[in-house]
Amino acid sequence: MKIIQITQPGGPDQMQLVEAPIPAPGPNQALVRVAAAGVNFIDVYFRIGLYKAEAPFTPGNEGAGTIEAVGPGVTDFAVGDRVAWGMYRGSYTQYAVVPVSSLVKLPDGVDFQTGAAAMLQGMTAHYLSHSSFPLKQGDKCLIHAAAGGAGRLLVQMAKMRGATVIGTCGTDEKAAIAKAAGADETIVYTRQDFAEEVKKLTGGKGVDVVYDSVGQSTFLKGLDVIRPRGTMVLFGQSSGAVAPIDPSILNVKGSLFMTRPSLAHHCLTREELNWRAGDVLGWIAAGKLELRIEKTYPLAEAPQAHRDLEGRSMAGKLLLIP
Repeated sequence: MKIIQITQPGGPDQMQLVEAPIPAPGPNQALVRVAAAGVNFIDVYFRIGLYKAEAPFTPGNEGAGTIEAVGPGVTDFAVGDRVAWGMYRGSYTQYAVVPVSSLVKLPDGVDFQTGAAAMLQGMTAHYLSHSSFPLKQGDKCLIHAAAGGAGRLLVQMAKMRGATVIGTCGTDEKAAIAKAAGADETIVYTRQDFAEEVKKLTGGKGVDVVYDSVGQSTFLKGLDVIRPRGTMVLFGQSSGAVAPIDPSILNVKGSLFMTRPSLAHHCLTREELNWRAGDVLGWIAAGKLELRIEKTYPLAEAPQAHRDLEGRSMAGKLLLIP
């Protein structure tokens, strides 16, 4: 089989397409013939060494496909099941061994590309809007990178919950995408000061919550647009890591709350995984949640997919098709 491997941290060209034997599933594992693998910033973090992995390793934390074999102890899944997963590394390959604890069955009407595109970003948007700061009718939220994969899904879920959404984007084209997803207001941060604009839009009161996946370039200014006792949810760092801060700044800015969550900590049980994945995939199947798949690439073009992702030129989901 063909598989992407990384032997040392570095740029996109560190991802090499190699031949490897098809693995066999162990206890409580399934062998999945991968139909599509999602491309995400977490894959970049592993590739550059920000997140540690023992080399050589295969990137990719999200995928979908068909079960080809199951290992001992597997009772809830069978050969032929259509499945998807997130939070388990190794999807940049033609065949992946995945713990069944990470798998969910794809509902009828959800194809493999959609399933692979939905898991990480969809469940991320779910825990952000339902758990990190559970939005309710009348809340105001600021969503950075609102036209991106996770941002666009978060906009839609925030609107489902009755919130007013202000989204930031880098271009007018992306602002239009965020608007189409349901954003009430958009700010093009490359020519507008998002803090000033948010204060104007909220009459100086600020928003209840900021959902920030950008990090370094937006974080500190974002603290200035949150109402007293509001919340900063920092869930990514596409512009770079946020520098250490003195916690007393949260007091100065209005007794704010801050959290740096991860999807893994919001899918600690099978019940939680089924809840989040079930909602996301069910909403997609019912036409209530719309995914935007921007581009697909053959496995050999994984380096280009990473370049496109890091260049932030794409507004939707990127997929590898093994």
